[in-house]
Amino acid sequence: MPELTCDISQSLWDALQRRVAGGEPAAHVVSRALADALQVDHGTLFQVSTTGALVEGIYDGVVSVATLKEHGDFGLGTFANLDGEMVAVDGHVFQARPDGTVVESPDDALVPFAVVTHFQPERDAAIACLSLAELETKLNAMRDSANVFFAVRVDGIFDFVKTRIACKAAPDTPLVVATAHQAEFEHRNVEGSLIGFWTPQYARTVNVPGYHLHFLSKDRRVAGHLLECGAKALRAQVQHEADFRIAVPETAHFLKADLTRDGSADLEKAERQRGT
Repeated sequence: MPELTCDISQSLWDALQRRVAGGEPAAHVVSRALADALQVDHGTLFQVSTTGALVEGIYDGVVSVATLKEHGDFGLGTFANLDGEMVAVDGHVFQARPDGTVVESPDDALVPFAVVTHFQPERDAAIACLSLAELETKLNAMRDSANVFFAVRVDGIFDFVKTRIACKAAPDTPLVVATAHQAEFEHRNVEGSLIGFWTPQYARTVNVPGYHLHFLSKDRRVAGHLLECGAKALRAQVQHEADFRIAVPETAHFLKADLTRDGSADLEKAERQRGT
């Protein structure tokens, strides 16, 4: 990562030291200031709703795809009524349908949960993996903190990819129930990308802790939530996220829901379980 060395006034230095004393890293302060001054997007993670709401079956569409694109060109999520999996990459938003087909989502489609950012990778590495667990270990080596969010992209030809696609569910159907009956697919020798995020454990009530990855093939014909994978040669890229912002739904369904339950165990099961 490039380093910057320059002279600044004593007053700026004093102000910087006060901010650092408050717990914000100097590099973070300087990067944000430069990004604002140069009108460059800087690591802002934008999220619609929370995984806690999703776990409890709150699947109402609250933000349009068009609005989502204003906040990022890279990310993942789902659609109203849990209708498939979302992959956002290079400014396009795709929907993986339960029948396995993939379409580009119209801008007026509504989203109950999504996470997006403007992806500008800071580190990249050539990696290989025999399993998702090994892939996560390789990606862990590219992170420099367990306390900030990271965007992750992995490109290459995969020996195999196992994915699932959530099926449409009625409101208030718990996520663990909805994903127990899901479409599951396996593809071999497919070129594509893994798109997603790593979330710190302390944020487990608002997002999926650890890695949450969706797959999209290069030809845009295959997509879904990643369950397993293996590949001999991949390019991995990561970007730390300096800011985290949540758009809290204002629907009556969300505002009146009881979200006090710890749904982390249900979320883990829903994210990892295989279809039946």
